[in-house]
Amino acid sequence: MIPDKTQDLPAAALEALSRGQKIEAIKIVREARGLGLKESKDAVDQYLKTRPDLEQKFAELQAQAVGSFMRWALFLAVGIGAAFFFLR
Repeated sequence: MIPDKTQDLPAAALEALSRGQKIEAIKIVREARGLGLKESKDAVDQYLKTRPDLEQKFAELQAQAVGSFMRWALFLAVGIGAAFFFLR
């Protein structure tokens, strides 16, 4: 039987995932296993499928990032509009 390599991610990759750093975990897996980018991402994604708690955490982090971006975009638009209004 072939061992499932998604279950034995390096400890550093597991630590990165616990901090919400998926890209860092992919880099660690890539270096530790000598895999390509796609294979490393697939391994991390496969591991996350076995951990719904972490998968939920990443969904929440992504939603927060989108919300933060939208707030900054709105702030920037209002600032540009105000500058245009007052400086014309």
